Amino acid sequence: MGKRIIQQRRGKGSLTYRVKKKAFRFKLQYPKNLSGEGIVIKLLNSSAHTSPLAKIKYNLGYFYMPPFKGMIEGQKIDFNKKEIKDGNILQLKEIPIKTQVNNIESNPGDGGIFIKSAGNSAIVNRIVGKKIFLIMPSKKEKEFNQNCRAVIGICAGAGRMDKPIIKAGKNFYIKGAKNKLWPRTSAVKMNVVDHPFGSGRGKRIKSKIAKRNAPPGRKVGLLRPRRTGKRKW
Repeated sequence: MGKRIIQQRRGKGSLTYRVKKKAFRFKLQYPKNLSGEGIVIKLLNSSAHTSPLAKIKYNLGYFYMPPFKGMIEGQKIDFNKKEIKDGNILQLKEIPIKTQVNNIESNPGDGGIFIKSAGNSAIVNRIVGKKIFLIMPSKKEKEFNQNCRAVIGICAGAGRMDKPIIKAGKNFYIKGAKNKLWPRTSAVKMNVVDHPFGSGRGKRIKSKIAKRNAPPGRKVGLLRPRRTGKRKW
């Protein structure tokens, strides 16, 4: 008797393949209207994020953000352009060239979209009119509006990948916290009941293009490919 392949099981959405709600209970965005200064109330751990999280108190309440390298509880953060100091939240037009920043807004007021993972930062590279160009961790340059805000400094948690993952069980729980598919087994190594590409026969695989509206059990192989075949240079 056959059984559902993994695409079908994940598509059904059982608890095995669903991330725990409490993992994403923190919303990492700073408010639109920030003035004065804030204070770091607490540093927290979150299984869904690579860096720790900081709970910040300001004049209208609380918000959460990834901390910068060297942040401590009780530390004060300035929002009023007084100085260029790690942790301060400023508009890009107020930040000097060659400064490292993280938690950058994509559009003014969205609360921070880019560079929120542990140990990462972007560098303010050049200013052209009302556009600010930053060098991202990928070494590519990206253009931003001058009114987008960013946090000065490097995102905390660097070095998390320095220690190797010794056991497969540890990786299992790391991936499970974020609902990542792991381990990923090659389809041709499966039995025929587990996947359309399975069985010992017919290992000389040709490209299979799944139909756009195919159900999860049949939607395998090349999914909506732009092109197929061997590339001729």
